[in-house]
Amino acid sequence: MAPATIRLTPRCVPLKALNRSTGIGVSNTPGVVDASTANTAFYLLLGALRRAHVPAVALRQGQWRGSMTLGHDPEGKILGILGMGGIGSAVARRAAPFDLQMQYHNRNPVADSDNPTGARYVSFEELLRTSDIISIHLPLNGGTKGLIGRREFGMMKDGVVVINTARGKIMDEEALVEALEQGKVYAAGLDVYEREPEVHPGLIKSEDVVLMPHVGTATVETQVSCYF
Repeated sequence: MAPATIRLTPRCVPLKALNRSTGIGVSNTPGVVDASTANTAFYLLLGALRRAHVPAVALRQGQWRGSMTLGHDPEGKILGILGMGGIGSAVARRAAPFDLQMQYHNRNPVADSDNPTGARYVSFEELLRTSDIISIHLPLNGGTKGLIGRREFGMMKDGVVVINTARGKIMDEEALVEALEQGKVYAAGLDVYEREPEVHPGLIKSEDVVLMPHVGTATVETQVSCYF
């Protein structure tokens, strides 16, 4: 039996080098990671709002709540979804029961069928300026690499929460660390990094960041759907 290469992003596979003479099959599995990635994003969102890792780590160290401070509830806050594809719309569906107000930016407004919660379409700049929470769900390409940097953080609300489960290179980590240190960003939730597996020391040090090591799709169900 010929080996099979199955990837979630076909642009990562050298299709031109693979032809019938190689005996290698290539499959694309779009959509199968939407649920698990959206679940991860929402886990990070809630964790960042509460900075839940601080008392959790303190408890394991025998310090009960440690340096925990009061967090925030999601109800009534404005969630800005940057990229309303399959994952972005899955995040919106998960956010609806928490009474979050939703808006999104995409290259173009999406069809009603892809916007089940009726999130409002806004410009990129309006999303940055008016969202209490920003969740990033964009592909990485020439137009999105470094999209969120010092200028964009400066446009955001004071005390914004930023979530990234898309691609690390979309965000300038040095600019994020500065925004966290200045209090511009209240908290962040990250599953992806600019130079994986290296993580910016400022993010490691900060109690204001919930960190995961790019495991957003690491569930039995998702992996079975990808490969079988």
